[in-house]
Amino acid sequence: MASNEGFLTDEQREMMKVATENAVNNPPAQKPHSSLLSEHMHKPSATAAGGKAYGGGSNAVKHRRSHAGKSVRAKKDGCGGKGTWGKLIDIDADYHIDRNDPNYDSGEEPFELVGATVSDPLDDYKKAVASIIDEYFSTGDVDVAAADLIELGSSEYHPYFIKRLVSVSMDRHDKEKEMASVLLSSLYTDVINPNHIRDGFVLLLESADDFVVDIPDAVNVLALFLARAVVDDILPPAFLPRASKALPASSKGYQVVQTAEKSYLSAAHHAELVERRWGGMTRTSVEEVKKKIADILKEYMETGDAYEACRCIRELGVSFFHHEVVKRALISGMESDAAEPLVLNLLKEAASENLISSSQMVKGFSRLRESLDDLALDIPSAKTKFDLIVPKAISGGWLDASFSASSGESGRQEMEDEKLKRFKEEVVTIIHEYFNSDDIPELIRSLEDLGAPEYNPIFLKKLVTLALDRKNREKEMASVLLSSLHIEMFTTEDVADGFVMLLESAEDTALDILDASNELALFLARAVIDDVLAPYSLEEISSRLVPNSSGTETVKMARSLIFARHAGERLLRCWGGGTGWAVEDAKDKILNLLEEYESSGLVSEACKCIHELGMPFFNHEVVKKALVMAMEKKKDKIVVELLQESFGEGLITINQMTKGFTRVKDGLEDLALDIPNAKEKFSEYVEHAKKNGWVSSSFVTSLTEDAKLG
Repeated sequence: MASNEGFLTDEQREMMKVATENAVNNPPAQKPHSSLLSEHMHKPSATAAGGKAYGGGSNAVKHRRSHAGKSVRAKKDGCGGKGTWGKLIDIDADYHIDRNDPNYDSGEEPFELVGATVSDPLDDYKKAVASIIDEYFSTGDVDVAAADLIELGSSEYHPYFIKRLVSVSMDRHDKEKEMASVLLSSLYTDVINPNHIRDGFVLLLESADDFVVDIPDAVNVLALFLARAVVDDILPPAFLPRASKALPASSKGYQVVQTAEKSYLSAAHHAELVERRWGGMTRTSVEEVKKKIADILKEYMETGDAYEACRCIRELGVSFFHHEVVKRALISGMESDAAEPLVLNLLKEAASENLISSSQMVKGFSRLRESLDDLALDIPSAKTKFDLIVPKAISGGWLDASFSASSGESGRQEMEDEKLKRFKEEVVTIIHEYFNSDDIPELIRSLEDLGAPEYNPIFLKKLVTLALDRKNREKEMASVLLSSLHIEMFTTEDVADGFVMLLESAEDTALDILDASNELALFLARAVIDDVLAPYSLEEISSRLVPNSSGTETVKMARSLIFARHAGERLLRCWGGGTGWAVEDAKDKILNLLEEYESSGLVSEACKCIHELGMPFFNHEVVKKALVMAMEKKKDKIVVELLQESFGEGLITINQMTKGFTRVKDGLEDLALDIPNAKEKFSEYVEHAKKNGWVSSSFVTSLTEDAKLG
């Protein structure tokens, strides 16, 4: 051939010429592409064989060299096989590959570049741990969750695991919250290092504002997780002040830290309270724990292996309940002389390993001492054996020397204890009968028959304690009874002393009744609303308690309830109102009674109806509504006559009368909007009440002082 283009037809030469001119005059726009591979392919190709630029021109080389070094002619139209750049010029005619052609080459098949999605390792990790967490919440198997996390690897992402675990459990039940805390404690150091624990909680605090959007109580729940982490020793207490400094004061994360620090970690015995907040041991019941403890002790008595018994006790994970181990072990030792050395050895071993703390050891001995009388029914020598064990325990160094056995008390003290014991037994029966019958007069008669007014505070403590463990009906009945007892029998000092005793034992009560603190605050606030206690009595009660204890926190809570808006109505309804009656129903009955009296004018019938209401603790409402009716309808004479008759018959006591007048005085500003002369009318009624001795001298004094200030 005369030229390198000799193998082209005239038509093909003309087409190549036109294409070349178009390429020079209208270069194609460069298309952006993120792929490094695509970017490379859009660049001008490397020079072909012979050093000439490949791309079209009259002198383009149409030969290629194979990998074997042989010269190979390019296929028609430049469509190459293996090792060629492919078709140089796009033509309009479709080019079809015939797979049945004897010269078919698979290298001629067209191909496409498929863009692969770049995988984010963190996203993959988050998806994997989500599955691990869901499975753990379903099975509760800590070992499997730990193994799965180790197998997953990527330990640098463990803070995100912590964030995910806690955030998922926050929107679930207490069971899952407890499970999350248990898992974190189990993974600490062995699987997740302390720095990652810290970083995980930092992520949670930084996301607190987002959590609040979907979880209204997120601040409180996250504060509990934070407090629990400190109690479980997976976060150092120093983390809290550092986090406070790092977080904006206006953020929810800052509120979380403050709540954890002030509400949960500053109270006495906060560790036990925090550990029990979500039920402890992933909702394992107290009875189940007691059964497991009994099984451990039974096995120990058979094998004598103290090391194995301690290991089993530790695995229970109920450090707050170790006093039950002590108590049950001591009982086992009393039941058999052969078992006593084994029991003493186990308790000594548990104390030396710091498995059972000193406080739990003392509490176990104390609980047993309190039940010695009942225990003596089955083990006649229980008291004697107990008195022998205590000195051995103290001399062995595993029982605090301050503990004193009951046998060391004087005969007088024993008699006093016996009297107190009988009183407690009697009042428990009386209170149970009251809860069944709702008969306040009968209870008062029974209490008077006991003839032990010095134990009135103990009765109050027992009444509230029994009510705490029952339904709202009994709680309401307890508050109603307390109001009646204050009128008939109890002094304000008796009530205050009783509440002090309740608040001093609040931590112990919370071990069995998780919401005890809130319920006690309601009882205390209700006592103030019912005028059983004066508001200033709360300060006196608080001053008698250990500072920063659970009891003082309960008093603060009660104070906040009292000074809240519409506190009176809310607290009267806190347990549903009344023992089978609603507050509104009672008010309607009183209103109907007064309207009927207004029409008939029959004082004796009205007094009979007031008596039949059977609500002496609510007679202040009768006084209040009667006085308001007198102001509104100008029925001064008949209202005064009704109050005089009710007071003379002892139907409405001076305390209830005073309370009714006080409630009218407190609402005078509002009454004056509808009754312009309300204040003048009220002054007339007060003068009549003073003259006839209806109201207490303290009420008169307070009115005089108010008048001076006015």
